[in-house]
Amino acid sequence: MMIDSNRQDCRQALAAAFRALSDEAVKAGWPEGEVALALAELAEAHVAEVGAKAIVEGFYHSQFYAAGGRLKF
Repeated sequence: MMIDSNRQDCRQALAAAFRALSDEAVKAGWPEGEVALALAELAEAHVAEVGAKAIVEGFYHSQFYAAGGRLKF
């Protein structure tokens, strides 16, 4: 599937930078488990942000098309 392939490509592209960020935090003295939890929390917050943005944009697009191309606020 194309979506799975794109997701895997993205994951591979980010993996080295992600590992480097984690390694730098550990080198700075943070425990590895604390770093992992912080990164997971940051990722979760980002996913929620992106999801909310997609919902809002989808709402505005649907309202725009429902109004025949004239969105009224």
